[in-house]
Amino acid sequence: MMKLYWSPRSRSFSALWLMKTGEPYERVLTDISKGAQKTPEYLAINPMGKVPAIKDGECTLAEAAAICAYVAERYPQAELAPPPGDPLRAIYLYWLFFGPGCVEPAMVQVATKIEMNPVAAGWGDAQRVIDVLDAALQKGPWLLGENFSAADIVIGSGLNFGMRLFKMIPSRPTFEAYVARCMARPAFQRAEKIAAG
Repeated sequence: MMKLYWSPRSRSFSALWLMKTGEPYERVLTDISKGAQKTPEYLAINPMGKVPAIKDGECTLAEAAAICAYVAERYPQAELAPPPGDPLRAIYLYWLFFGPGCVEPAMVQVATKIEMNPVAAGWGDAQRVIDVLDAALQKGPWLLGENFSAADIVIGSGLNFGMRLFKMIPSRPTFEAYVARCMARPAFQRAEKIAAG
């Protein structure tokens, strides 16, 4: 059975949400408020000392978007990713990695008010990231149109964290409606109860 290493009130939320979509798994509390992520045992699973991480047999994996990609492919019956060859797969992969590659750095840029050269920054600039995401979500209801996917878990978690919880992303009607749709999903609600600790 797959093990999910997580901590309350952390970036583990996206993995909790993903895992609450149906397949059996074991939760392993790795309480970062108590330094559990710094133990040699945990560092053997994720040398970066961050949560979430998973262990699936001999395989270990960290980074939320990578976990989403792995689990979606490991359990295709959950229909969280378009299969290889499906034209939607390119869009899915784009948004799956847009979260950690663009949204998270943009949130840090906004929160810290750091001025970055858009040519030098891998994400371009925060305003463009926010505008591009807004335009994509206007097509909705999900990033792949009618199909909810693991990319929505990554982006929905990021927007929930950045806009609703920490006010690092400016509120927009499109974002509010999207996050409300995410929050209405039963798996999101189950994960939120666990994540609250």
